[in-house]
Amino acid sequence: MAPTLAEIEDMARATLDRIPPPLRQQLTDLVIQVVDFPDDETIRALALNTPYDLLGMYSGVSLERKSVTAVPEDVDIIFLYRRPLLEYWIECGEELKNLVRHVLIHEIGHHFGFSDADMAAIEDSRD
Repeated sequence: MAPTLAEIEDMARATLDRIPPPLRQQLTDLVIQVVDFPDDETIRALALNTPYDLLGMYSGVSLERKSVTAVPEDVDIIFLYRRPLLEYWIECGEELKNLVRHVLIHEIGHHFGFSDADMAAIEDSRD
């Protein structure tokens, strides 16, 4: 049986619990939301070929762009997309909790202001 939205959220929460406290303090106002697919607006805005093309997404104002004069209009949210995650999990064979962890940490990187290129360079330096 496929993991539920709540089970994937539990995996994400377990990842958050393992983030070092100095970094975790910067995540207190960040919402993690697990949904089956990106909404139609997101699919159009990102010109996705299918809703399976996106595993997760950060929506908000990254920490380096926040200021007292530039108050965000909405909360910062990381979306994890259950069905694309499950599809990728089936295709790649990676352990699901590791996949959820990887996607969540990638999106947290956006919250801290890192670009995709920045994070790819960090990952490459680890290998």
